[in-house]
Amino acid sequence: MAVDSAGARTAPRPGPAPWVAMYHSVTDCPDDPYRITVTPDRLERQLRWLAVRGVRGVSMAELLAARARGEGRRLAGLTFDDGYADFVDQALPVLRRLDFGATLFVLPGRLGGDNAWDPLGPRKPLLSADGIRRAARAGIEIGSHGLTHVDLTTEDDLRLKAEVVESRAALEDLLGAPVNGFCYPYGTLDRRTVEAVRSAGYRYACAIDPGPLTGPFALPRLHIGQNDDAVRLFLKYRLHRLRRRPVKGL
Repeated sequence: MAVDSAGARTAPRPGPAPWVAMYHSVTDCPDDPYRITVTPDRLERQLRWLAVRGVRGVSMAELLAARARGEGRRLAGLTFDDGYADFVDQALPVLRRLDFGATLFVLPGRLGGDNAWDPLGPRKPLLSADGIRRAARAGIEIGSHGLTHVDLTTEDDLRLKAEVVESRAALEDLLGAPVNGFCYPYGTLDRRTVEAVRSAGYRYACAIDPGPLTGPFALPRLHIGQNDDAVRLFLKYRLHRLRRRPVKGL
């Protein structure tokens, strides 16, 4: 609790939104109309840019735990959406070299499949169950991205519950461990979907730019792409607090 000038207790002020990077696929892919692919070399340069400034990339679980202790000023959340198979072969070695952590949001309803939801882009394989376990054994936090990558705001209540609840149960069965994080496909959300995620027992959820819904179950993130060099990263990092709403409870 905060204390005012008269010594009375007041509600704690919302904290600034944590700096969270949003990645997807890590591979050499010149044909990417969605701009969600970065090369392994570019990823390493981006993460080393953080490291030389004394900032360590961590999972969302570690970041939020540090924030709850009043710490975490020199931490940045690293998230990878969709669970592309290239994460294990391309991104994980970079994270290991830098001793960075990350959260990988996967789709248990598409294990070993591909990104069929992207009609214009090249088909990219997704992690199998063994690949997800391999990432988890390496210390990567696994979160749910829903079952099949659909816009949850357009689905009826039954499908919404399946995407949110059943995906968590499937991942917990696969991993033999709790799954606490969720990520909204396409970054789309509304009050109904936020409440569905909260009711399903998750501890936090990631979005992109949730606006007035910003909170522990709608955390904003910054898209990081192939064109983000040192100058662009500097601007994104420094302007983040000015552009994002404070987060209650953090």
